[in-house]
Amino acid sequence: MTTTLRPPSSLLPVRLHLTPPGNGPRPVDGVWWPRSDDLTTELPRLIRALPHSWPQIALATVNAAMWSAFPGRILVANHVIRLHRATSNRTPDAICLVAPGHGRWDLLVVPTRTEKTEALRLLSMADGPAADRPGAPLRRASAQRT
Repeated sequence: MTTTLRPPSSLLPVRLHLTPPGNGPRPVDGVWWPRSDDLTTELPRLIRALPHSWPQIALATVNAAMWSAFPGRILVANHVIRLHRATSNRTPDAICLVAPGHGRWDLLVVPTRTEKTEALRLLSMADGPAADRPGAPLRRASAQRT
């Protein structure tokens, strides 16, 4: 009998905090802190962690500079998600998830090397007024880690 063990990172919970529903429209729908810079590993984990009420995501726009590799598409649960490079520098640390005909969701992405206390603070900001200013807290966090 052969047992295949999953890598330890796949057993860890996805670090994702979504803005509470019903708080009105916001420019940011949540904050995500991936565990690595491997988009082919992290994006499928994020997609599987999204609420079941969200429709099937078909497109993701990301800042390619944040990731070690940038394929044109990723297969997640037998569904292809096309990847696009972000062209705006307005919110460089973000991911935009699109479900055609259903909407889009914008998540701030906490850089993987961000110090834990700062990352947890940024994750919790999805509930507060700072979520109305996309990118500003993350640009500060990016500057602090370099």
